[in-house]
Amino acid sequence: MTPLKRFYNLLELDKKDVLQIFFYAIFAGLISLSLPLGIQAIINFIQSGRVSASWIVLTIIVVAGVALVGILSLMQLRITENLQQKIFVRSSFEFAARLPKIKFDALYSTYPPELANRFFDTLTIQKGTSKLLIDFSAALLQIAFGLILLSLYHPFFIVFGIMLFFLLYFIFKFSYKSGLETSLKESKFKYKVAGWLQEVARNNFSFRNQLNYDYALHKNDLLVNDYLNYREKHFNIIKNQFIQLILFKVLITASLLAIGGYLVLSQEMNIGQFVAAEIIILLVITSVEKIIIGLETFYDVLTSVEKIGQVTDMDLEEEAYESYDNCYTNISLETENLIFKFPEAEQNTLRRISLKIEQGERIFIDGKNGSGKTTLIRILSGLLQPTTGSFYINDDTFKKINLKQYRSQIGSIIYGETLFEGSILDNITFKDAAITPEDLKWAIHGVQLTNHIKSLPKGLDTIVFPEGKQLSSSNSQKILLARSIIHKPKILFYEDPTDTMDESTANEIIDFITSKEHTWTIIVSSKNPYWRTKSNRIITMQDGKILLDSKN
Repeated sequence: MTPLKRFYNLLELDKKDVLQIFFYAIFAGLISLSLPLGIQAIINFIQSGRVSASWIVLTIIVVAGVALVGILSLMQLRITENLQQKIFVRSSFEFAARLPKIKFDALYSTYPPELANRFFDTLTIQKGTSKLLIDFSAALLQIAFGLILLSLYHPFFIVFGIMLFFLLYFIFKFSYKSGLETSLKESKFKYKVAGWLQEVARNNFSFRNQLNYDYALHKNDLLVNDYLNYREKHFNIIKNQFIQLILFKVLITASLLAIGGYLVLSQEMNIGQFVAAEIIILLVITSVEKIIIGLETFYDVLTSVEKIGQVTDMDLEEEAYESYDNCYTNISLETENLIFKFPEAEQNTLRRISLKIEQGERIFIDGKNGSGKTTLIRILSGLLQPTTGSFYINDDTFKKINLKQYRSQIGSIIYGETLFEGSILDNITFKDAAITPEDLKWAIHGVQLTNHIKSLPKGLDTIVFPEGKQLSSSNSQKILLARSIIHKPKILFYEDPTDTMDESTANEIIDFITSKEHTWTIIVSSKNPYWRTKSNRIITMQDGKILLDSKN
């Protein structure tokens, strides 16, 4: 889909508001262009040396016309403000709804925070769309009405209209493609600079070393140079358009003044018509100037729509709408000849994995780095989908299972998962009203978090910084563990869930989670050997295959 088509689809959503803006623009344009006619009549009265009631009435009408144009502009501003708010709300929910649901394959070669940063293009779309709808609509209509009005004064002005039409056509035709391409390239490196600054901020401790600090500045310099290069190319296109406009203004103004003067001297026009025609010509040229200058805004809006469109084009996980009750009882998992390959990888990460897991098993997945244990856990938890082979849940193929329903029955800690900005309570419960105080107390106590929360002045209402920066890694992990068990799920999927804790605390938490009173299935990979002793089944992996599957 082209950027222009995306922009059209965006406006189509608020077609009624856009049409209202055009209606007010048409009305305001007609009034604006009727003012020169009123001025022409007033000058004729003044030339005749007569002061009459008609002269006073015309003056009042002209002034009232100016006021009415202002009121119409104010009404347009109100509509465009509503439009801007709609664009912002719609875009924010589009991102919030899509980011957690984008397929892994689509996210594989991207950096999710960079995708989220594209939301700021919404601001450009807001302001740019408002400017385009008001200024462009008014300018185009003033040009159209002005040329029609000028043609009534003398046939020569028709030639002026044709010249003007070809000017706008050629400027747009020969600069649109290059203008949009350079704008997209400029935007690309703008985000690369922002992304790098984000990396420096995220790893600010690492860049405090002078050598690393110099590297950060050097890389920033390279990215900024690329940005400036494409920014300069884009500016040159805008500059060339403006130069063409200046030449046109000089040529047309000189020609029209000379020819208008000749028409007055030859008595083919009176002085009032000459003044009115010159006012209309100035309005038309000013409108053309608005359009040419506004092309930069036009490129910015199309670029922003395209950048956001690249996010909204990403494939989302397919959701089944049928209801399957089998996920609400015991859950058994089974794979047959399951194969998984990462995008652009040369070899399979998992190779013909066949296994069956029954409700209540405690499974420890062992293996060296790169053996495939993490990938297997993520497939079983529904985070990844197999490349080939079968994955069954309760004897039903994975593709038919309602992912939303399945995920509501599992708890997980995936490597790299962190806390979000919000209270400790929100990080554990996500404001789920169904969670009782008893369940909350049970989960907090079970993961050894009670004493820490009691030591905080605001307790569970203590605000956590992004990624839990003000908390110890141990307490952050305990909050994640509490989150994973708060709903008492059927299955727990863990990747290194206790590895930042001291040994005694970790072992106590492991004893609680693996206690026989809990009927959930546990599938865990960890460097802590105590998990292995509390498991009743050990799966050893090597090179993407199950090397050994034994009872403990």
